[in-house]
Amino acid sequence: AIHWHGIRQIGTPWADGTEGITQCPVVPADTFIYKFVVDRPGTYLYHAHYGMQRQAGLQGMIKVLVPNGVVEPFSYDHDRNILLTDWYHKSTYEQATGLASLPFVWVGEPQSILIHGRGRFNCSAPSTDATLCNATHPQCTPYTMTVVPGKTYRLRIGSLTALAALSFEIEGHNMTVIEADGHYVEPFVVQNLFIYSGETYSVLIKADQDPTRNYWASTKVVSRNSTTPNGLGIFNYYPNHPRRRPPTIPPVGPRWDDVAPRVDQSVAIKSHKDYIHVPPQTSDRVIVMLNTQNRVNGFMRWSVNNVSFNMPHTPYLIALKHNLLHTFEQTAPPDNYDHENYDIFNVAKNVNATTSNSIYRLKFNTTVDIILQNANTINPNNSETHPWHLHGHDFWVMG
Repeated sequence: AIHWHGIRQIGTPWADGTEGITQCPVVPADTFIYKFVVDRPGTYLYHAHYGMQRQAGLQGMIKVLVPNGVVEPFSYDHDRNILLTDWYHKSTYEQATGLASLPFVWVGEPQSILIHGRGRFNCSAPSTDATLCNATHPQCTPYTMTVVPGKTYRLRIGSLTALAALSFEIEGHNMTVIEADGHYVEPFVVQNLFIYSGETYSVLIKADQDPTRNYWASTKVVSRNSTTPNGLGIFNYYPNHPRRRPPTIPPVGPRWDDVAPRVDQSVAIKSHKDYIHVPPQTSDRVIVMLNTQNRVNGFMRWSVNNVSFNMPHTPYLIALKHNLLHTFEQTAPPDNYDHENYDIFNVAKNVNATTSNSIYRLKFNTTVDIILQNANTINPNNSETHPWHLHGHDFWVMG
């Protein structure tokens, strides 16, 4: 199944591409045709939505252009894409087996961060089979983006990492953020762009530095004290050779635990003044979602309000259309948790959770206030950075 990440699928929910939710998986040698209307311009993603196939490489970017005659609120000379991903040497089958095993086997940190499919790895590292690793192979050269001096480029940057939150920078250049997740924003300038899995940004960058040399593009893991080396690419000023290494040391990047600039970026993201959709003043329902790490029968699971989700055998869209209510549990998930007695800063006194495949049912055309609360994991003094993505809808970030 292929999910069209950021496309709202208005009128075509069966084309959302979420196995178990809107469709059955597409089995080998079978065919499923996705047909839908792309209703607005912007930068989006596509990826597999079955098991860990996305991490195995079934992913990419979608660029939706404005209709002819429509003018965007900014100008540029060229339009380019950059997709950031992480890469593991173990297969996704090995990783999935470890995550679902007893005892639990964590996947660890990725071996490489890729810029548009290209990364780097130290082939002389211990336990590396030298016959399987050749860093001098042409396919191991860094990703290169060639630019013309004096021109302005729109870089559409997306992240589809399995684990890593990232920063991205181009040595010696400022980036002006103009779009976030398909929405125009009031422009603001950054040197490091922080991006989480499933996010997209557009930035404007002008090739206005010394044209006699090339510059590093660098991406780094943040929010985790990771051993993964920074991903590197080359920002190539024409007519320099695209593989000519910059004369400088690659940027080190921000500290992994420096939260302030990440908060500053989040606060700076505001709708463009000509594209504001005013949020409702009140909500019809409040749902508080506590994100926790738990155990179910000894197995490591992640939960919302201490309930861990099990995928149904019959996709919900099919079950609801044909009134097959016996195919999933009818008791609704909890709207809240015992916040008065739950200490989010420490390991829970009872780490066990229950399981369910029930769903939240919302009344049509109502406003729902969703409060997301992260909590300490099973390990002391540990909490994961966890982005949330909502299919089929936009939302306002209220605080």
